Amino acid sequence: MFWIAGAIVIWGVAHSWLASLGVKAFVHRKFGEGVGRVYRIAYNILAVISFAPILLLVRILPDQLLYSVPSPWAYLMLAGQALGVILAVVTLLQTDAASFAGLRQIVEGDKPPRLVTGSFYRWMRHPLYLFGLIILWLTPWMSFNMLIAYVSLTVYLLVGAAFEERKLVREFGTAYEEYKSHTPMILPLPTGQKHDA
Repeated sequence: MFWIAGAIVIWGVAHSWLASLGVKAFVHRKFGEGVGRVYRIAYNILAVISFAPILLLVRILPDQLLYSVPSPWAYLMLAGQALGVILAVVTLLQTDAASFAGLRQIVEGDKPPRLVTGSFYRWMRHPLYLFGLIILWLTPWMSFNMLIAYVSLTVYLLVGAAFEERKLVREFGTAYEEYKSHTPMILPLPTGQKHDA
């Protein structure tokens, strides 16, 4: 249990630290502006590779099944997960998936980010986090190790969103503060105000 939670904490701290503006600025100073072309894709590859040991821990550590949802409810949950994946992909496509993956930077260089307030971002500031949580928590079976991993990842997403907000305020200033003032963070509450793309 502690191995899984601890590994996710270490991964999350490293993941957020490497995404910070300070680290990116240091890397640019140290290796030159050209590093901006590969920073994002290297960051993504490192994130995936470094997460693999966590999946291994969930798999190999002693475990116990907590529940398994029977049919037809299990199929409904799987459909909900599939919808979460589709909505996440749609969101990525609407916010420049090539830049998110780091591919556009290789070709065009590191360009200033663009504040997106349209599409799902009209209703919440972090739709990818919401869709990720839907994908996690609609799993129709749950073991003890999975529960520890899911709770830890949920906490990381919420804490990570707060750190990302600070970075976005530094990047976009009053434009983001204004957007933040009337758009919910993760849950699309009815008080959210629509924005133009």
